[in-house]
Amino acid sequence: MSTKSYFDALDHKALASEFPIQDFLKTYKGMSRDELRSQQEARFAKLMSAAWKVPFYQRHWGDTGVEPGDIRGLDDLSKLPTYSKSDLMRSVEEHPPLGDFHGMNAGGPGQGLPLIFHTTSGTTGKPQPLLWGPKSREVQNILLARIYHLQGLTSEDVIHSVYGFGLVNGGHYIREAIQHWIGAQVLTAGTGAETRSAQQVQMMRDFGATAIVGFGDYIRHLADVALEEGIQPGKDIRIRTISGHIGSESIDDLASKWGAEQVFDWYGVGDTGLIAGQGSDQSGMHMMEDAQFVELLDVDTQHPVAEGDVGDLVCTCLYKDDIYPVIRFQTQDLTRILPGENPLDIPFRRMAGHMGRSDNMVKLRGVNVYPQGVGALLSAQFSETNGEYICLVAEDSGRTEMTVKVEVTNQQDGLPAQMEELLKSRLGVQIRVEPVAPGETSSLTQLKARQKPIRLIKA
Repeated sequence: MSTKSYFDALDHKALASEFPIQDFLKTYKGMSRDELRSQQEARFAKLMSAAWKVPFYQRHWGDTGVEPGDIRGLDDLSKLPTYSKSDLMRSVEEHPPLGDFHGMNAGGPGQGLPLIFHTTSGTTGKPQPLLWGPKSREVQNILLARIYHLQGLTSEDVIHSVYGFGLVNGGHYIREAIQHWIGAQVLTAGTGAETRSAQQVQMMRDFGATAIVGFGDYIRHLADVALEEGIQPGKDIRIRTISGHIGSESIDDLASKWGAEQVFDWYGVGDTGLIAGQGSDQSGMHMMEDAQFVELLDVDTQHPVAEGDVGDLVCTCLYKDDIYPVIRFQTQDLTRILPGENPLDIPFRRMAGHMGRSDNMVKLRGVNVYPQGVGALLSAQFSETNGEYICLVAEDSGRTEMTVKVEVTNQQDGLPAQMEELLKSRLGVQIRVEPVAPGETSSLTQLKARQKPIRLIKA
């Protein structure tokens, strides 16, 4: 039972000083990696102190023989086993309804703190509980606001948000980040299931939206809906900035459809909050390393990948020491670290962005194929596509086969063969391509109803 209100549980001014937003570049400009490491170590020590009181970690680490004295700093982090959503869902099954990966019981780190509760979207399975205390919630909001600030969003903007609401964290988190730390007006439309798409574009026109935040797939869909409603993006709706989970292959397409000056990508997951995001320099995603400690591991060996190689992102949240400590969470999202110094003259590394999911991988004749990679290739090389697709996998005579249904605006003879040849030459394996009319994949991807559309269905 909480003994404090949300606002009594933390000092907002002190928090904004510890994790700066407007002064972010000024604070870290010219700082060395060694200075940053010292800051990380201090936060890691506090995090580990909280985590050892959590039953999940006591069990998870104890099973491998790790004791508190074994972990003296970040150099010892690799001695701890990683964990993923499947471990958290097992915890929920064995200790319903919230699992035992939090510190709300037996004098743990969340004792006496108010609980903020949401869930994941359930895109990869049953929704998972997501838990915060006031500090971890507001730092999560601050990190997103920091990226929005780097992208040029201000209190003068009218921001249309298509992130989902309900129990899902997305919409609430984005709204809080904007209202608490940017101060802009937010149109909390949500997904097409929450506010009809036609109504959304009318709202954007009527209230003078200047920015859109959300998942790129649905933002692209809204541009088409606007035209159907007789509303001209760029004229009737003057969007300056689009920010969300976009994917590099969609940036130019979205900018063209909306007449937007800038389109930005950022990355994070429900358990960690924002990990990295693009700024106006457009030199990759800046990892928020004062709050997030990132490792990239080989999918098969679980060893660190070589510099520049693609790996599974594992995150330790240095700021989450109140209710749910996050230490070596395996996101199962693939990315790579970009080489070279940060052009902003800050000590934070940059990453390439989301490059697919390791748990969405399909092995075809010994070749690892990721649905997101398939969609990106087709969208980048064929102007006839509109960015919508679904990968269907089935067994045929004991062999795994994949068919890609891809929406095209102009059916042409020979187009399927050209697409199949591209995929074979780039991926090294034969994949069947079936071009379909715009809108035909929506019943499978659930584009209009889900925050994140489905891209892979296995029979």
